[in-house]
Amino acid sequence: MKSYNLLNQEEKSVQPSSQSTFTIGRTFGILLLLQLIAALTLPFILSKPVTYGSPAFLTAVAAHSFQIRSAVLLSFVGSGLTVYLGITAFQIFRHYNISVALLFVVVCAISCTLDIVQAGTIMSMLSISNAFVASGAANSERYEVIGAAIAAVRRSAHIMQLLAIGAWMFVFYISLLRFKLIPRVLAAIGVLGVTLQFIGVTLMMLLGYPSIGEMAMPLLPIQITVAVWLMIKGFNNPTLKSGAVSDVR
Repeated sequence: MKSYNLLNQEEKSVQPSSQSTFTIGRTFGILLLLQLIAALTLPFILSKPVTYGSPAFLTAVAAHSFQIRSAVLLSFVGSGLTVYLGITAFQIFRHYNISVALLFVVVCAISCTLDIVQAGTIMSMLSISNAFVASGAANSERYEVIGAAIAAVRRSAHIMQLLAIGAWMFVFYISLLRFKLIPRVLAAIGVLGVTLQFIGVTLMMLLGYPSIGEMAMPLLPIQITVAVWLMIKGFNNPTLKSGAVSDVR
């Protein structure tokens, strides 16, 4: 009986309190909103000239040099916030399933890495664009060939970046749904939004088809809604099963 009581006390000690889940949830909501701005929205808007294709980007990127550099710098901030999201969520997810908690940290770290790789390809496009403009468009054919190659590399890096972004979002919303950390309807809508984005944009680009941007549009209001919900309500704190607690040990 004594050992049973000790075991019961130990299980209670590892369970997060209502106050801690609320505080962590509110912090996560703020981070989610900041990450949405710094990683998933503004960098894509500011770096629009790199999507013009070759040879059009050769003049457009250099003409928007400050804008492009700002997008890259902002994406570095967003990449760091992505990792911070993984670390913050780990504090809650680990109480339910340590494997899922670690998986979320890993996919966030991979997403951060691919964000940086994609940013590097954008800087390469800026360099070749500046060189083209500085040359006065001399040897334009050579620059067009090099530019087309760099643009293709950037597009490939961007597809991998989108794949990684979709991965951490999918793990996140599936975890929220499974662990009942937010209303299940809201979590299910999040899973649906990520799935639509993957099918309409990421998968289409992987297969070499034009993306269907409209299918990704619902994800933005979903992310904002979840972020605001967490800032106001925090994570739910349902009673943890003993099996989930045992995974932590």
